[in-house]
Amino acid sequence: MARFIVQGGQPIEGCFTPTGNKNAALPMLAACLLTDQTVTLRRVPDIADVRVMCELLGTLGVSVTRNRDVVTLRASEVDPDRLSPEFCKQIRGSILLAGPLLARCGRVNLAPPGGDVIGRRRLDAHLHGLAEMGAELAVRPDGFQLTTSGLRPADLLLDEASVTATENLVMAAAATPGIHIIYNAACEPHVQDVCRLLEAMGAEITGIGTNRLVVKGCSELGGADVKLGADYIEAASYLAAAAVTGGSLRVCDVHIPSVHRVLHRSFDRLGAGWEVDGRDWVYTARERLRVGDDLGGAIPKIEDGIWPATPSDLMSLLIVVATRAEGSILFFEKMFESRMVWVDRLISMGARIVQCDPHRVLVNGPSPLSGSHQTSPDIRAGMALILAALSAKGESIIENAHMIDRGYQQMDLRLRELGARIEREGE
Repeated sequence: MARFIVQGGQPIEGCFTPTGNKNAALPMLAACLLTDQTVTLRRVPDIADVRVMCELLGTLGVSVTRNRDVVTLRASEVDPDRLSPEFCKQIRGSILLAGPLLARCGRVNLAPPGGDVIGRRRLDAHLHGLAEMGAELAVRPDGFQLTTSGLRPADLLLDEASVTATENLVMAAAATPGIHIIYNAACEPHVQDVCRLLEAMGAEITGIGTNRLVVKGCSELGGADVKLGADYIEAASYLAAAAVTGGSLRVCDVHIPSVHRVLHRSFDRLGAGWEVDGRDWVYTARERLRVGDDLGGAIPKIEDGIWPATPSDLMSLLIVVATRAEGSILFFEKMFESRMVWVDRLISMGARIVQCDPHRVLVNGPSPLSGSHQTSPDIRAGMALILAALSAKGESIIENAHMIDRGYQQMDLRLRELGARIEREGE
């Protein structure tokens, strides 16, 4: 098992260009199954989850080639019976094969998807939605089976605004002739990216960016050549690294007004906001960070939720930033019941945190952190521990480097280019 060794106390400074959005890459790769024509995706991150998804597609018969950040896919022939259960269990994104395979081949057998252990992650919205479109569902101990003699248009009301369920259903709808309506759809930027790919392939979609999608599907989708949007969670991670180490950072080619407003709102509450310069975000070093109280001096709160609320993927990073800010602030994690379990690791490094319950923590800052030996439990908590180590006094060791590799491309190399003292040890 690989691990990271971090010497804290070095400011993160320079220019950083984020990769393409990880959460858009996985469904957009899966969408290649909807056509026998070539699909070219640009700005694709070279991360573990993407590599596993490409391996999964390869087992199905898809031709996959990669040249730097450009991935070219051709699903001229697809055999759903060759799907690898072992690969499916490695990533949450394997569930995104259900809609495209069902639309293309009429059947799919999927092992339970893997991914981060951050609490229960339901599949009900996926499976019930596909069933309403005409699929027959059989749930088995080793996974589930979906079959259909032909999907049909449907008016769908999702029981939760699930990102991956929305992506699965909109992909299936795009390849099914007729008018489909999806209510309570997720509207995150990566969902919008998937919709725009499907439009480039020939589907007609209205309501992109809202919670009501109307999809006019067609019997034959074509190829496409599209560029992924910037990974704004990765951008925020490096901005957070600059904030906790007292550095300055320019994040290039990332600006989308709606994304800026959502992310900036939470960072600004911690005194760590940035300026917009064209398509760049510019964070300038400051003497101190300070929590902005609510009116009347009340303790403020940051809580996550469906877009455009604060993304759940940001919560772990923001908690570390809060340990460096003067004042008190409550974090309320509402999306996943196990997202906060890693906070005890931060407490052991010296953070002044009261863990109220599995969903809420109160951070009192600033609190000096000391180097420690920790283990990364998931992608975002792992990156949060790296941020804590960068700002801590002394040496830290972060085990389970592969967890962070799943979501961040060459994180140690890119941090070293910005001045961090971080090394990777082991394989």
